[in-house]
Amino acid sequence: RLTEPYRKPLFHLEYETRPDSAAYLKHVDGAYKDRNIDYYYMHQASETVDEWFRKYPNHVGDFESTLLNATKVIWYEVGESEEQVEIFTRLNIGKIPLTNSELIKALLLKSSNFGQEDKDRVRLKQLQVASEWDRIEYTLRDDAFWYFLYNSTAPGYDNRIEYIFDLMSGKTGTSPEKHSFYWFSEEFEKLKKEQGGAAQAIDSIWLTVKKYFLTFEEWYNDRYLYHNIGFLICSGTSVYQLLKIKEASTDKQDFKRRLLLEVKTRVNCNIEELEYGDKRIKTLLLLFNIKTILSDSKSNMRFPFDLFKKENWDVEHVRSQKDKEITVGFRKVWVKDMLEYFTGKTQLEEVEAAIEEMNPEEREIPEALYQLWQADKIETEQFQKVFVSVAREFEEDSELDIASISNLALLDATTNRSYKNAFFPVKRRHILDNDKRGVFVPICTKNVFMKAYSKKIDKMMHWGKSDAEEYLKAIQETLKPYLPIQEEKHGKRTK
Repeated sequence: RLTEPYRKPLFHLEYETRPDSAAYLKHVDGAYKDRNIDYYYMHQASETVDEWFRKYPNHVGDFESTLLNATKVIWYEVGESEEQVEIFTRLNIGKIPLTNSELIKALLLKSSNFGQEDKDRVRLKQLQVASEWDRIEYTLRDDAFWYFLYNSTAPGYDNRIEYIFDLMSGKTGTSPEKHSFYWFSEEFEKLKKEQGGAAQAIDSIWLTVKKYFLTFEEWYNDRYLYHNIGFLICSGTSVYQLLKIKEASTDKQDFKRRLLLEVKTRVNCNIEELEYGDKRIKTLLLLFNIKTILSDSKSNMRFPFDLFKKENWDVEHVRSQKDKEITVGFRKVWVKDMLEYFTGKTQLEEVEAAIEEMNPEEREIPEALYQLWQADKIETEQFQKVFVSVAREFEEDSELDIASISNLALLDATTNRSYKNAFFPVKRRHILDNDKRGVFVPICTKNVFMKAYSKKIDKMMHWGKSDAEEYLKAIQETLKPYLPIQEEKHGKRTK
């Protein structure tokens, strides 16, 4: 979709496996870019070129002249008997490498693979594979689907269908970069001999690809499988392992039973003995959230694994660590955060006006915080004095095992703050504000800050020992079917 002054019909493009591509390229329309993966990248390329022309309008003449008079196309005719892997290796040395998925697509759709078959039948088969390929890629492009399966937020694939190819080929972190393409090439040649032709080999390979995808789609659409498999992937079970478990299962019910056993292995511990820093706590709290959602069979609520992974939710304290010093670099951030809590304002002038409207009893702490905010340098002694006053205001001096799981919840990095010492009511405000705006908050984290597990809720701004004990009981009760049985023998716990 180039800006009109720069559009000229200099040449014509059409892709054999995408018959309608010529019409789309004449009028690249963003409204249709999601119809298939080719249109998406065509639109992206058009936008990039268009942006360049807008940025450098004086270079239009030079660009046109270079394109028409100094640009050549290298056309390499591949013989029927030539080995494709060798061709690729020879021609692509020193150039921009094609991805495994691009090479595999070319392998499956190459017209010469179909021998002397009827051209219409060949074209129909190519269109079928291309169409189904698009549907698979389009579905995997949905982050809700993708991050249910994929356990990293790092951009691992330009084309996400390649993940299926890697699973099929058994690619690992130590495998060569083009491992999957080489595997598919060898598999294609082997099946061609075994099944009597290239068309049959392509059918067989593509059927396996579809079976992988349909398996993932079934897992995603089944609420029980979605949550249990999503949990296992989050906690370190590979998709390859899950496929092996499915393969060993006699039916769907047996598969679910085996998944339950696998879930139990992930939480095989005494939760009362765990302390902050133990990696198993995150696994337990994640399972607590998931099983809370699953406890209501009539609900259609689903745990969003994509948001959980992308927003960096991790284990942090419900109530802050009193003994954790706030370093000099974060004191201003802490002071600003506390002023926003006490006044509800973020701008300096608004904060000052809000303090002036307070009565004398309310004003003492906000005024002390305001003075720190205005200071060029916050002295340690002065800061500590104000910090103690605020802690006393929030009753942060009661008896509580800070490191126990009963004082830990899943929090995102923003809510928890970089200084790691936000008080309970401050964290509570952030959690509730996020929830009001529709921002993802794990259900059990919200329950904690709403004090939904507490029997007494007379002090909503205070998290004390009794709150922590009731929270721990809720975790134990929810996870009881998955935790090892604890028995008392001679005063000692045994498994």
